Amino acid sequence: MTFGTPWLHSPTAYPRNVNASALPDPATAGETSIRVVVVDDQHLVREGIQALLALSPHIAVVGQADDGIAGLEIIASHRPDVVLLDLRMPRMGGLEMLRAAVAQGIALPPVLVLTTFDDDEAIFEALKLGARGYLLKDVTLRQLVESIETLATGGRVIQPGLTAGLLDRLVSAAGNHASSGAAASDVVQPLSEREVEVLRLLAAGYSNREAATALRLAEGTVKNHVSAILLKLGVRDRTRAVLRAIALGVIAG
Repeated sequence: MTFGTPWLHSPTAYPRNVNASALPDPATAGETSIRVVVVDDQHLVREGIQALLALSPHIAVVGQADDGIAGLEIIASHRPDVVLLDLRMPRMGGLEMLRAAVAQGIALPPVLVLTTFDDDEAIFEALKLGARGYLLKDVTLRQLVESIETLATGGRVIQPGLTAGLLDRLVSAAGNHASSGAAASDVVQPLSEREVEVLRLLAAGYSNREAATALRLAEGTVKNHVSAILLKLGVRDRTRAVLRAIALGVIAG
């Protein structure tokens, strides 16, 4: 069963209030359950996702919200393991919610964007703002469940078919060095062996804390390495650092 059924995406308006009390009590969700919050303005989509995920015994939808403002409130009160986030919503859309979280210093749980919007710019922006996955609503239930499991265990997911356009967008954003015949010597300063190790982990989707654990280093030390990497590669963020390093041949793509 997929989410691509046209009637699920009709512009019919629904009441803004979401009755969270009708959902499973988050305090009684099984200890092994992955706790999920669904943020989508379409009532039937939210209910459909909840009904489908109820078929998986280890996933519990513990909250719903119909826009980003309500989403931040539900996330704070229900403390889910994974958030399913639509992009186009009234009042505050998905990208705006991610920007608000960054601006307010809110540490969100792993966010899986689930939308009909397949624009490369939107994908790039969502990932840059901290989303750890991006799927279209025509995915199968199995793909959705596996993606939720992947995010809950620290991984990342991008729907096959979106990857090629996204990589083109990211490589372009990383700079024009590849088109001008850039080589590893273009790096202002050579990366240390440890910095290359950190870069490989960043490319695999590790957070600073996860990289610190894997390398048996203090998290602050990893943060210092990341800062040094950004400086040496001349980029502003981790995503561009990884793509620049791949373009320069510093790490494998």
